[in-house]
Amino acid sequence: MRLTTKGRFAVTAMMDLALRGAEGPVALAGISERQKISLSYLEQLFGKLRRCKLVDSVRGPGGGYCIARPLNQVTVADIIRAVDEQLDATQCGGRENCHGEHPCMTHDLWSTLNSKMFDYLASVTLGELVERQKLKLAAQSSVAIEDKRLGPQPRLRGTREKAAAAA
Repeated sequence: MRLTTKGRFAVTAMMDLALRGAEGPVALAGISERQKISLSYLEQLFGKLRRCKLVDSVRGPGGGYCIARPLNQVTVADIIRAVDEQLDATQCGGRENCHGEHPCMTHDLWSTLNSKMFDYLASVTLGELVERQKLKLAAQSSVAIEDKRLGPQPRLRGTREKAAAAA
């Protein structure tokens, strides 16, 4: 499979943008800092995302990027396609010339995998990913709050210490 960092970074950056977009345009510098992705790389990716009408740019002070469509209308496949990412598990790039002029014995297997991958990524929306992330963050923050309420916890003794204490 040839899903490289370009596609992964584009999806990650779009999730970051979607999570913070309700507050207004999001600066690429902020995404760069939070996600540890080079700013110049993000600029290249967002140029492609803008040309495919997945994001809108806002110029001036307080400017940045916004998602151009409702989150449930943006699929992971849309994002990956926008940044020119090829999802291809075949050796031949789909040209069916794996062995010179002929497809290899497993060409159909890899072609079917390509189709299944694309179908799956086309079925997952940015809205679903954002909701999952919000649920994770909510669960993590409730655990952190619960830990604070409990206060300091006594250290548990190891098995050897328990045996020595019992003796």
